[in-house]
Amino acid sequence: MAKSEAEKDPAVKGKGKLKMIILLVLVLLLVIGASIGATWFFLHKGAEAKPAEAAAAAPAGKQPALYEPLTPAFVVNFKQDGRDRYMQVSLTMQARDKADLDALLVHMPVIRNNLVMMFSGEDFATLATPVGEEMLRQKATAAVQAVAQKEVGKPVIDQLLFTNFVLQ
Repeated sequence: MAKSEAEKDPAVKGKGKLKMIILLVLVLLLVIGASIGATWFFLHKGAEAKPAEAAAAAPAGKQPALYEPLTPAFVVNFKQDGRDRYMQVSLTMQARDKADLDALLVHMPVIRNNLVMMFSGEDFATLATPVGEEMLRQKATAAVQAVAQKEVGKPVIDQLLFTNFVLQ
């Protein structure tokens, strides 16, 4: 008799399906939670081991970058179409070896002189383009590396970076 009542009553069937859906959602949430927990555990376990590996591998590989700003900023004036134009550029040297960088800093007057002479010989209209700006950065890097090669015996710096570039 109870079986026939359960088959006839749709509310009893609906409750059974609802319980089944809730159970499936709970199992699914449990599986997702376990997956996230395992992923987090293994990623953090690997991250804790990497600093020790990185410290051991650093001397053998590339050394971290060192940055040395060239202060004060360079200011150069230009004449273009009868108007006075100005360029202000702040530079930072990127190097890898502190001892070599310190040896190069002794020759900073020569470096600054060469850069000012190079900057003042550029065409203002060319510098106003992104390509001209990048070409100037590469020329400046080559100029500093030339002084480093002559005075220290190696290029010392990887590149010069423009930290501020203003044309007016």
